[in-house]
Amino acid sequence: MNRLYHKAAFLCSAPKFHQSPPDEGVEVAFAGRSNAGKSSALNRITGQKSLARTSKTPGRTQQLVFFQLDEKRRLVDLPGYGYAKAPLAERKRWAQAIEDYFKERQSLKGVFLMMDIRHPLTEFDQQMIEWCESCHLPLHIVLTKADKLKRGAAKNTLLSVERKLQEMTVELSVQLFSVPAKIGVDQAHQALDQWLEVTDH
Repeated sequence: MNRLYHKAAFLCSAPKFHQSPPDEGVEVAFAGRSNAGKSSALNRITGQKSLARTSKTPGRTQQLVFFQLDEKRRLVDLPGYGYAKAPLAERKRWAQAIEDYFKERQSLKGVFLMMDIRHPLTEFDQQMIEWCESCHLPLHIVLTKADKLKRGAAKNTLLSVERKLQEMTVELSVQLFSVPAKIGVDQAHQALDQWLEVTDH
């Protein structure tokens, strides 16, 4: 475990983009459909059990939630939606906050997009990918819940997602991940290290 990620601590939450903390330093955003296991993955990556709120009710993250790693590095938990039982107007507000954030946030260096390996590349996922491409944001796709498939099937899904996205014009990588099976944490740290300019371990 890189000690930097273990230091992650809640900084602030922003219901709207303009309420975000000062746009300085570097940060990586975590996006994903409501039931993709985003909060659980974020907790595993930081080695903390309750940094990001997890719930049996998908869609609990309804704001931009900023976590401080050190004076110049942050992780950002974006609103998840898809299965979220929220009014349409509320879901539109989340979408607008994310879009504004992608377009205007200078310190944003890349996006971790969480997808349930059993249901990859949903309509929501495609929308996030298109936003990243239009904003020239590097993308790291994390196929969560990899333990739900046999190893061969998981590998085949990984290769299939890579093939379908090979025409992308932005930097892109894909990995397998599982919280209970402890798969993919080191690989996730490597991607974060690159974007957050981490050289010390």
